[in-house]
Amino acid sequence: MGASAGAAAAAAVMRATKASGAIVRIEPADFLRLLARSETRLVVSAYGGLLRKRHRYLTSYKGLFFFTESPDALALPRDCEVVAADRIWVPD
Repeated sequence: MGASAGAAAAAAVMRATKASGAIVRIEPADFLRLLARSETRLVVSAYGGLLRKRHRYLTSYKGLFFFTESPDALALPRDCEVVAADRIWVPD
């Protein structure tokens, strides 16, 4: 990859981060505890990956986005509204 291609990729990641706001990566157990505290439970869920398949989850809480991933599906609360997505991409 040339220098200009690398710079373009870095710029794309920065734009994506600005557009999405702050994304906080947390452990699956912390994600479930956060959902338990939330009044309205909305989770975006996706399964996939290139080298290793993972369940990925994203939710918002008090203005921040929280993300987790796990090799096994999480037992989400029954009253949780789940939106299935083809893919969840979170900048590194």
